[in-house]
Amino acid sequence: MARILIVDDEKNIITTISSILQDEGHTVYSSENSGDAVKFLGSNEVDLIILDVWLPDADGMNLLESAKKLYPETAVIMISGHGSIDIAVKATRMGAFDFLEKPPTLERVVTSVNNAVEQVRLRKENLKLRREFHIEDEMVGQSEKIIDIKKVIETAAKTNARVFITGESGTGKELIARAIYQRSRRSDKPFIKVNCAAIPDELIESELFGHEKGAFTGAVSRRLGKFELASNGTIFLDEVCDMSLSAQAKVLRVLQEQQFERVGGNETITVDVRVISGTNIDVRRAIEEGKFREDLYYRLNVIPIEAPTLLDRMEDVEVLMNYFLKKFSEEHGMGLKEISDEGLNVLRTHTWPGNVRELKNVIERLVVMVPGEVIGGDDIRKHMESYDYDDLVVNDISPLKKAREGFEKDYIMAALKKNGKNITGTARDLGIERTNLHRKIKQYNINIDKL
Repeated sequence: MARILIVDDEKNIITTISSILQDEGHTVYSSENSGDAVKFLGSNEVDLIILDVWLPDADGMNLLESAKKLYPETAVIMISGHGSIDIAVKATRMGAFDFLEKPPTLERVVTSVNNAVEQVRLRKENLKLRREFHIEDEMVGQSEKIIDIKKVIETAAKTNARVFITGESGTGKELIARAIYQRSRRSDKPFIKVNCAAIPDELIESELFGHEKGAFTGAVSRRLGKFELASNGTIFLDEVCDMSLSAQAKVLRVLQEQQFERVGGNETITVDVRVISGTNIDVRRAIEEGKFREDLYYRLNVIPIEAPTLLDRMEDVEVLMNYFLKKFSEEHGMGLKEISDEGLNVLRTHTWPGNVRELKNVIERLVVMVPGEVIGGDDIRKHMESYDYDDLVVNDISPLKKAREGFEKDYIMAALKKNGKNITGTARDLGIERTNLHRKIKQYNINIDKL
């Protein structure tokens, strides 16, 4: 919960608002004048200040300006019993999050504070990410494909153009999105990630665009959506093709007009957001099947980037291996370990259906589980067994199932031959992910070398 300072010369206002916020679980401090507030802020940092425009010893607007200079990430909500539109506009331009008229209602206080605290949380999270920005936030590697992607990242970062990132799970689509954001003119503004596949269809619009109180069962107060929270910053729509068609229509409008309404509301919200999207599915097929709007795709796909599979950049395996060895040895408080030449050869000959994410998990497991300073080939084989799919073979198979599987095996083998044993090309022809193709190759004991 948040640390909140209330600055107001009316004791009843302090008592009322303090009671409301303490019931919400916040820690509340108070000052009845500007002098005490300045003294308190000199030695204490808070998440939010609720500040009266008129104070007995100073102009609240001057205190607003001083507070924002001292703590730029702290939100300020102005309150006044003699407010006007001019004062509210001036306060907002000076950095105030909201403006409330006295006496504020319980609902208005709770909604405004919750939204302000959420914005502060996102700002601090982004600030933390910027401070911790290091090689892990980059595409680690020296292959031609990674060098080309880094060039596109540098070019895209200088603009506000929308970026559409495709690639299998585990290839680093989010790393690309964050690298663009970190180098952009919006790097000091929020970066909001939304996993569209993880949000139920009935909630995706509320998550993206927010909702008003009573918009649906469980909507007990107004809630800001991700687009509103990302205003002036960047939003990353991960697995964008899994979004419902109704949500796609709203996103299309945001891209065209930079406007939307919250669910259950009539107020038109205007935002300035850079949109980066990502997906691990075949976009063309999703369009053909009516699951993804073609007009939305063209709006999102201004700068396309394809994240390569690890199999397509195997020359980076050693670089990634050394990076993860150092990273996890430090994280787990162990001496730096190394992998033998035989072990490196095992890593280089594995097909990595889970891409860089799988390699990362394997290296962490080896660092933690293998005693000694040198990790050998046998160690790696032992700890990679959990990625095998031999246990999927069913002993008791009905004749129909056996015939179907026999056909599928022959079909996959024919596709592999047609594509010169290339996994990526074969998966594309079959309309399945590489990870799924690897499972089936394991399941049917297909020996690619003998094809």
